[in-house]
Amino acid sequence: MTRTAAREIAVHFAFELGFTGQTADELLEEALNRKTFAQIGEEEPLYTEFPNETQREYIVKLVKGVYEHSPELDEYISKYAIGWKFSRLNRVAIAIMRVAMYEILYMQDIPNAAAINEAVEMTKHYEEPEVVSFVNGILGSFVRNECPPDPVSLPRQGEPEA
Repeated sequence: MTRTAAREIAVHFAFELGFTGQTADELLEEALNRKTFAQIGEEEPLYTEFPNETQREYIVKLVKGVYEHSPELDEYISKYAIGWKFSRLNRVAIAIMRVAMYEILYMQDIPNAAAINEAVEMTKHYEEPEVVSFVNGILGSFVRNECPPDPVSLPRQGEPEA
């Protein structure tokens, strides 16, 4: 299983949390096991391979992080979804953006551009092009306005900008 597939599973779980009333721990205990994967895998190819330990840790970190930080993440989504009420936003897009924003804010080993690209590519699988553009725009604005620039890409004092 790739990290991309593990991320998509985490998005599925983050989406489900919005409807079940379960905690992240309860959902993960119920869903992140071989039996559930075997059942779901019969109809959903994403679940045919059970994640290894590293992938499970990544999924758990994302799902728990999104669960714990959802008010903060939703505030960012609302801030950059100019002209849209949060309650009217696409629920799949919200789950995808929550996961990407969590990665950007709390998982420093994942480059911001990679988190955005993965979110955009995943959105393409589930939504119309307008929603893909919407997600890309919100995440791009979020990174430009909320995240400090990567110090490696900044010119040193006295050097001309590239």
